Amino acid sequence: MDTSNHTLTTLFEQLGLPAGDDDIRQFITAHSPLEPYVKLIDAPFWSESQSRFLREGIADDSDWAEIIDELDAQLRH
Repeated sequence: MDTSNHTLTTLFEQLGLPAGDDDIRQFITAHSPLEPYVKLIDAPFWSESQSRFLREGIADDSDWAEIIDELDAQLRH
């Protein structure tokens, strides 16, 4: 089990996305606000593998779940 402390940076790295602070801000700005009826895992900007990783992280209540929820919240503002 991975017990490391995950951040938005490590989440973006895991998703294969640019993970600098500016990159993350730009991503959130570009994709916000996510419509209330769209689940994060179903957002059109994810690749199939990214969506699968997010889905599994939430469904398994893995140690990624909290930071995935944080990203979800930030995309809804």
